[in-house]
Amino acid sequence: MKKLILIIILFLAYPLSLFADNSHFIDFKKVLNTSKYGVAAKKKLQTKFESESKKYKKIEENIKKEENEIISQKTVISPEEYKKKIEILRKKVGDLQKNRQNSFNNIAELRKDERLLLLKKVNPIIKKYMEENKIGIVVDKQSVIMGDTSLEITDKIIAILNK
Repeated sequence: MKKLILIIILFLAYPLSLFADNSHFIDFKKVLNTSKYGVAAKKKLQTKFESESKKYKKIEENIKKEENEIISQKTVISPEEYKKKIEILRKKVGDLQKNRQNSFNNIAELRKDERLLLLKKVNPIIKKYMEENKIGIVVDKQSVIMGDTSLEITDKIIAILNK
């Protein structure tokens, strides 16, 4: 909704001919996914995610083994001892779930930070490109309903960023 309002304001604020001649668009998702910096950040996050997943899967397997041991001891140990072991096991499961969630939240936060870093690197490049090519406005491709593909500057910005 906010994007729609912004687009309407832009159309009202600029004469249509000026807006059409002086505007371009960029696919920021493509910049994130295909630039050298974006690919490196994506790979780093993927490695961290896989590492954390393996770690928690191993802990989960150990808890399952412990659960099977407790179940097999049910008839051998006293009901009080069995209850204690079950409570300890439940606490481990709760801790596992909490730690896993915190870990994945941290990865999501890292992803957000990497995106902001890339934005900080891309913004001056876009600004310089705009000045050199006398471009009045650059819009994210997601906000464009329809546009001439010659107005897209994504690949040019990626090439400059990769240098």
